[in-house]
Amino acid sequence: MRRFKVDPNIYFDYKDVKTLQKFLDPYGRIEASARTGLTAKQQRQLAVAVKRARHLALLPFVSAN
Repeated sequence: MRRFKVDPNIYFDYKDVKTLQKFLDPYGRIEASARTGLTAKQQRQLAVAVKRARHLALLPFVSAN
C-alpha cells in the first residue's frame, strides 16, 4: 500500500477517525506495518492515535462482528 512513504512528516490525529479506520482490520485491530507501508515511527504514532481515539470512544475497541 505504501500510502505515506512520500511524506515523512505525516501526523496522525486521534480526532481524524476516518483516516484511522483505514488502518484497522474488520476486527478492529491495527494493521501491521508490513501491510500499511508505514515506517516504524509512523506506525508508533498511528498506534498512539488509535489508542487515544479508543479511550475517548471515537473508535470501538472491538468490532461488532
